[in-house]
Amino acid sequence: MSPVGSGSVFFLDNQLFYSFPSTRKPCRAPSRLLSAFLILVKNNNVFFWSLVVALGGFLFGFDTAVISGAEKAIQQLWGLSAGEHGFTIAVALIGTVIGAIFGGIPSDKLGRRQTLIWIAVLYFVSALGAALTSNWYAFMLFRFLGGLGVGASSVTAPLYISEVAPASRRGQMVAMFQFNIVFGILAAYLSNYLLTGAGEQDWRWMLGVQVVPSLAFFLLLFRVPESPRWLLGQGRVAEGRAVLRRIDAAGADQLVTDILTSNAADEAAGGRSLFARQHRGPVMLAVLFALFNQVSGINAIIYYAPRIFEMTGLGKSSALLSSAGLGLVNFAFTLLARRVIDQFGRRKLMLIGSFGLIATLGLVAWTFYTENFQALGGMLVPALLFVYIAFFAFSQGAVIWVFISEIFPNTVRAKGQALGSSTHWVMAALIAFTFPSLAEKLGGGNTFAFFCSMMVLQLLFVWRMMPETKGTSLEHVEKTLVLH
Repeated sequence: MSPVGSGSVFFLDNQLFYSFPSTRKPCRAPSRLLSAFLILVKNNNVFFWSLVVALGGFLFGFDTAVISGAEKAIQQLWGLSAGEHGFTIAVALIGTVIGAIFGGIPSDKLGRRQTLIWIAVLYFVSALGAALTSNWYAFMLFRFLGGLGVGASSVTAPLYISEVAPASRRGQMVAMFQFNIVFGILAAYLSNYLLTGAGEQDWRWMLGVQVVPSLAFFLLLFRVPESPRWLLGQGRVAEGRAVLRRIDAAGADQLVTDILTSNAADEAAGGRSLFARQHRGPVMLAVLFALFNQVSGINAIIYYAPRIFEMTGLGKSSALLSSAGLGLVNFAFTLLARRVIDQFGRRKLMLIGSFGLIATLGLVAWTFYTENFQALGGMLVPALLFVYIAFFAFSQGAVIWVFISEIFPNTVRAKGQALGSSTHWVMAALIAFTFPSLAEKLGGGNTFAFFCSMMVLQLLFVWRMMPETKGTSLEHVEKTLVLH
């Protein structure tokens, strides 16, 4: 390739060069870091779009976790009973379930991008309103709106990224959403820590700071195009083709043909109905995958980690410190999984994770049965749960949003994503609400043995039923899973 213009950046034999205006002689770029950055900017519209949309995941995680720093002050401010307090905290989760169930409707009617813009508005209004209101009922309404945003984000953001990402990098791009969820949770904990003591009503600052990333999300979405697959599904072929050419100029026309052919074939078979016969395979996979994600006990462990650690004899301060460690491990192994998901594949990560979850949950159950809590200086259960979180983040945590976003045809992808997401959130609520009672009535040993047995079933599911989707176009995945 020859130099293009003076003072320009260009590529020669996969090396980055630039030319000076005065000499017009090409010189090697001064640093590998600059090279990598300029290559990214030059060739990765998809990376930028995915990064912006994945901010929905950051707000998802931040909104979910930020309430932990404010919940005690809220109870004192309005003199809430235990039941009222519990409902105040849970109302966001109720909104999340509703947002997930119905999140596919605006994604289909308005488009992925327009739905994400409204989600950003929900996050902004929720944060600002919850921070400023002096009325308990209004506070619950604003938290409910934030929950709607979380649920709708879990549908629309992975959906959009899967529809714009090239097959070779789709896993990494969609997994960015899960990575940002974990990052958002950590950011919320750090923000709460830094804002503690920022006035008599520091909790208002804790909740209100979310307006900043919400506003950034809203504004950046105007730099993101609509999903090309949604545009083609609406008959807006020229617009869809234009977006695909920004992703891959050489292969855009062929991909347009493949998408239109796939859509026509699915519609001819009654494809607008999610529960049509030909969609039974993807529906079953999405529901089972989301169900196994939660019966692993992940939300019970994240929500109730201090309680679990105190059950083993740890003091309160040590239990809280160990809980923070779980968050760091989750962050690190989510990042690792994102880097390798397109090399290893979704199925291999799930096989590795299933074996690890079975082993760690089984050992935790054994520790509770034998009450051998003093091993490793009293840190045996925390150590095992650190390893558990690592295996979960490396497998289920990273794969769920990727896999569900890949397995449905274009005509019902939003509905399928909503089905998988709502199954996930209904099970999350069920596990979160029942875990304290289960642990009290059954004991720690039986409770963790139940989670372990569910992971044995997950291993069988992955081994016998889960297909590999890495490096395959969405239209080719459809051909292998959908019964015409």
